[in-house]
Parts: sequence; C-alpha cells; structure tokens
Amino acid sequence: MAKITLVLGGARSGKSSFAENMAKHYRTVVYAATAEIKDDEMRERIRIHRERRPSHWQTVESPYDLEKVVFEQDKKAALVFIDCITLYITNLLLRLENQDSSQIIDKIHKLCRICEEITPDVIIVSNEVGLGIVPENALARHFLDIAGSVNQILAQHATEVYFVVSGIAQKIK
Repeated sequence: MAKITLVLGGARSGKSSFAENMAKHYRTVVYAATAEIKDDEMRERIRIHRERRPSHWQTVESPYDLEKVVFEQDKKAALVFIDCITLYITNLLLRLENQDSSQIIDKIHKLCRICEEITPDVIIVSNEVGLGIVPENALARHFLDIAGSVNQILAQHATEVYFVVSGIAQKIK
C-alpha cells in the first residue's frame, strides 16, 4: 500500500517547496501538474516551479484526469507528486456546465482509492482555503466549499498531513 502525504498551506506559504524537498529522496518521480497556462502570471508561476524541480523528474500535464494519470504510474515510478489539488478543482469546476460539486467529490474519492492501491508513494499539495474570509461572490463560495471538503477527504486517506506556514511545516497527522 502506498504512503500518501498531504501538504497543505496558503498561497505562497512554501508548501510546494517543502513537498519538493520531501520528494527529492525518491529515485523516480512523476510530477502530475494540474495548472494550465491561461495568462502571463500563471506562465511565470509555472516557470518558477519547473526551474525548481530536478531535471530527471518526469512531468505529466493533468488538468482534468488526475486519477487516470496517477493510475498509469503504477509500478513506473517510486513517487507520484501532485501539485496542486486546488488548481485541479478549479479546472473541473470551470469545465462543468452546471458546476455540480458531487462530480468533483466523486473524482477525488476515486483518486484516493487509486492512490491507496498503487505501488508508488504519493505526495499531494493543496491550498488550505478555510482560514480566510468567506468570499463575496457565489462561485468563489462554491469553490471554497468544494476545496474544504476535498481537503478533508484527502486528509482522511493520507498517511501523513503537513501544514506549511511561512515556509515552516508542522506535521498534523
């Protein structure tokens, strides 16, 4: 059974850097990238992430079918590194015509089952969204509700959970 590590933190908290340092101990790493380049700011964020990663890590773009990508890595890698779940949720939410959160939750449950069944360990990075104010618009509140639920599901399935604040990680599970 794979070890599943969930790394949570706010935007620019250092969560990805912390998780990447954990991943450097693995011989073969597949990095499942969920971000899509839709503007210059995201292009720059992705560039910084790519430059930070070791060149021998394999990157697989996975904005919509993360569970399939993770399943395909079984017995191919020592670690599957997922960055980040909240971008994945955003992609799915914006793609769904009716913005049905149950479809997203179902995909996360399937992802968790696959992560538990595959051979490689899994590191999952996600934004903690429950520490800020409740957003003014309905779509942002809907996203907040889904992300909070998804993080709870992932934490239940995770072997270890870390919370990163100002570049400092605290193990919470």
